[in-house]
Amino acid sequence: MPLTTRNVLLRNPSRILAAALVAAALVSPVRSAMAEQAAATALTVSLTAPMQRDWPETVPASGWLKPWQEAVIASETSGLRITDVLVDVGCVVTKGQTLVRLSRESVLADLRKQEAAVENAKASLSKAKANADRARQLRPSGALSDEKIVEYLADEQTATASLASEEAALDSEKIKLAQTTITAVDDGLITSRSADLGAVVSAGTELFRMVRQQRVEWQAEISARYLLRISEGLSVKINGPDGQVIDGKVRLVGPSVSTDTSRAIVYVALPADARPRTGLYVTGNIELQTSPALTVPETAIVFRDGISYLFTSGDDQRVQRVRVETGRRNNGEVEIVSGIDRSSKVVTSGGAFLSDNDLVKIAEKN
Repeated sequence: MPLTTRNVLLRNPSRILAAALVAAALVSPVRSAMAEQAAATALTVSLTAPMQRDWPETVPASGWLKPWQEAVIASETSGLRITDVLVDVGCVVTKGQTLVRLSRESVLADLRKQEAAVENAKASLSKAKANADRARQLRPSGALSDEKIVEYLADEQTATASLASEEAALDSEKIKLAQTTITAVDDGLITSRSADLGAVVSAGTELFRMVRQQRVEWQAEISARYLLRISEGLSVKINGPDGQVIDGKVRLVGPSVSTDTSRAIVYVALPADARPRTGLYVTGNIELQTSPALTVPETAIVFRDGISYLFTSGDDQRVQRVRVETGRRNNGEVEIVSGIDRSSKVVTSGGAFLSDNDLVKIAEKN
């Protein structure tokens, strides 16, 4: 500072005070702006501590919904015409219910013919029996030769056998008559129909196909490495076609593994009141034994570049990004396999807007 100016200021202390006030006024707005900017960068977040829960281990599976057992209803006789078709696809039927009627005229005619044959055989047997009884009475007197006696006795045996044969034939005709009425072999749901009015059927012709007792099962495919850990009776959660979860039980573990896919089939029984449509492809999980799990809300997980992260907060209210490994998921929570412990304070949501070492404001708990 030039000497003249210094002398002037020394002689006028009021000017020094004014200069200091001006400098302070210029610096103060700058500091306020910096403070406001720092405060504006703080994000209000909520913190939570990881929870220790007991969760079942699960095996992911996928497969088709299929009938528990499918029954084929076919004709047992041939050469007869269908006169009545009483059910259609989608009908729920009961065991013994009439489904189809076949023409009966020719069968009834054969039945009457056979009944006459039985009566004729009975008459022949009656005559043969009378001759045989007379031969037995006369044998001691010698009035009939031994040859004639043997002939009468043989005629009796032949007539007896003939009557038995004709009665068996009559039973066969009665069975044929019963077969003209085709009934349901069990309770169930008709899923296909090939019976057409007026068609002449052959023995073994398929007329209907039905789901026995309306029971549907899930044939779930799993990786072969899980086979030793899966047994009958384990609980299963199935993601139903309508979005609802269906509870099932392992009914049977398939005895073989596909050589093409290295996967095995597990047969899962559904509850009796769960009757989803067959032929749908669904997913689910087979529950193994229960084990502890350290869990956080799913909203706390941040995905970046295919990696899972959490943000934790310390006493300085700055967040740290932590890489974690996730496991099972259940009811909006996810298992943390590694990366944090129960003492961590985890940001529950909003992590997508945070960066490592950001200053945050902790929301007060209500």
